[in-house]
Amino acid sequence: MKFFGRTKEIGILREIRSVADKSAQFTVVTGRRRVGKTELIRKAFEGTPYLYFFVARRSEKELCASFQEEISNKLGEFLPGEQSRFRDIFKWVLVYSCEHPLTLVIDEFQDFKRCDPAIFSEMQRDWDEFHSRAKINLVVCGSANTLMNRIFRDDKEPLFGRQSAFLKVAPLPVSTLKRILRAHNPSFTPSDLLALYAITGGVAKYVAVLMDRGAVTSEKMVNAAVCDGSILVEEGKSSLIEEFGKDYGIYFSILSAIARGVTERGQIENAVGAGALGGYLQRLEKDYEIIVRRQPLFAKSLAKNLRYAIGDNFYNFWFRFIAGHSAAVELGAFDRLRTLIRRDWSVFTGFALERYFAAKLSETGRYTRLGGWWDRKGESEIDLIAEDEIGRTATFYEVKLDAKRFSPSE
Repeated sequence: MKFFGRTKEIGILREIRSVADKSAQFTVVTGRRRVGKTELIRKAFEGTPYLYFFVARRSEKELCASFQEEISNKLGEFLPGEQSRFRDIFKWVLVYSCEHPLTLVIDEFQDFKRCDPAIFSEMQRDWDEFHSRAKINLVVCGSANTLMNRIFRDDKEPLFGRQSAFLKVAPLPVSTLKRILRAHNPSFTPSDLLALYAITGGVAKYVAVLMDRGAVTSEKMVNAAVCDGSILVEEGKSSLIEEFGKDYGIYFSILSAIARGVTERGQIENAVGAGALGGYLQRLEKDYEIIVRRQPLFAKSLAKNLRYAIGDNFYNFWFRFIAGHSAAVELGAFDRLRTLIRRDWSVFTGFALERYFAAKLSETGRYTRLGGWWDRKGESEIDLIAEDEIGRTATFYEVKLDAKRFSPSE
């Protein structure tokens, strides 16, 4: 699939690069796994030479050998001897940039912690010494949110406060999803677009997987997402187990419950059967940024009538249909699993439709608050409210998949 969108992010990165010709810049690029951070960086800097260091899970000596090769290929420069410490290569690049402005991209930056945690302290020392003279555009990129936030936002960490810009790459907006689907299926239906949004949530890699396989209708998207060999089947597990560590079982149980529609804290604790879960819920919200706390718009108390939701559409899909039916996945019973998905599809996409229109309204930039409203008993509910606090207006929306179910009088 060709590159779509990201005009704003590309502009930001290119502007930073131009500033770096006069004074050193240190940009941190984060975002959830598969969202397209690396492709964004490549697109922003295409046509101009830059060094690209990928922090693979290898020894520091092996990494340094690959970094030396990159320097030789891109700059035609040879570092003396065999370098086995990243600090020496990083210092060389900083000194070189004092006379030759350049861009250095370090991808999967957080994995230096596996290699040698002292690397961050060594980088801080050399950055502090040389950045006032260097003309370097340093871009570090990472997909482990908790680690990247800790490295740069924890005041006890050596690189705290060293960055000059922090760019968080979000999933593709609904307007871009529409362009992508139109390019691959000019006669797409609203149901096709909703399926693409509900399954992928705009995560670039997942969108590309479906488009490259010709899954351009709702039916084909479900078939391609849930089949033998689909990367999406294992994606939730592979992307989150490492983040969650040894407690991943509890986190998975919480997320599976929320995906099934268990949204209040007491209900979640009963469903999981693991006692008080306040700490886990807080970490899922604040550290991992996977769930969101929802409260009725205009509510006076910040602690009452709360509901939890999975903020990431793909994880919502995965925990609802894949994690919740792991036995069927293990047996390879994908036909049965797809039948189950189709049975529950209207309920699942009904909630996704509310999110779709909230995202669509957010893109307009005309509103200061978006949300819903419900009473404490759960008997009355407003699907979507768009408020403009400056213009002092609020618009109320009822969101329905089936127009026949909408009643203006109600």
